[in-house]
Amino acid sequence: MHITVLGAGALGVYFGGRMQEVGHEVTFLVREKRAQQIDREGLQIHSVAGDYTIHDVRTVQTTDAIRKVDLVLLAVKGYHLEGAIPQLKELVEKGAKVLPVLNGVEHFQLLQEILGEENVIGGLSFIIATLDENGHVHHASDQHSIVLGPLHDSQLAFCEQFAESLQKANMEVSVNENILTAIWDKYMFITAFSGLTSAVNLPIGQIRQVPATFQLGVQLLKEMKALANHHGIPLADENIEQKIAIWNSLPEAGTSSMHQDKRKGLPLELDSLQGAALRLAEKIKLELPTIKVIYSILKPYEKGI
Repeated sequence: MHITVLGAGALGVYFGGRMQEVGHEVTFLVREKRAQQIDREGLQIHSVAGDYTIHDVRTVQTTDAIRKVDLVLLAVKGYHLEGAIPQLKELVEKGAKVLPVLNGVEHFQLLQEILGEENVIGGLSFIIATLDENGHVHHASDQHSIVLGPLHDSQLAFCEQFAESLQKANMEVSVNENILTAIWDKYMFITAFSGLTSAVNLPIGQIRQVPATFQLGVQLLKEMKALANHHGIPLADENIEQKIAIWNSLPEAGTSSMHQDKRKGLPLELDSLQGAALRLAEKIKLELPTIKVIYSILKPYEKGI
């Protein structure tokens, strides 16, 4: 399969590398500076699941250089999505399906409206990975999975074919026919966890020591569940309990990628997560008071410092 990775951060490089490792023809659509770095360093993955280095990496800077593409793995940050739309339109015109693995839910409707419902597949990923100054990926958790599923009646066979092609890859991939529920379940978790850790500027270990602060996170989960339910997504109290169990199992230093970005002075995916939740709630006249406070606290840091 011909795969184009749009977004060569840690997530895009990791999964793109694993796909190339099992024989897929992978192209990385990147900016000039990143292309030069990849051409110089190759793609190096340092992982608890096994290291892997790719020296024969195909990078391009425009879609004109891509003749054939079956799938686009869309792995940009939410605040870079708008800038990627022209490239996505050109790749879809060449025959591609688009598999977004961005955080949040709002982008699916946007992409369907622009690219066509039949061309946008539901997807999400689970991985904790970072890039170092050389552009190498450091993956330090057991999770390295992609879940995909149809958002259109015509997509199930394609999803199953793609998942089957990756059965021997050093990553996990699965098809979920109820993909929207899975996407909202992750959205609930990440919006609450990123908001909590970033707003109080502490890892989960220190938050656990203060019950009142931990309960703030639980309230965020409850508000996100209510939002999901109002949009027809059947999240239950059990989903909240699962997230609390995860928080209690994380190491003392465990935190969110948003909190890490905030500490580094980088832009935050605030608009894609908490901002989107507030917009979706406003449309149905639902109040999310705790999320609104968290959003207000983090807003000054949204563009980075």
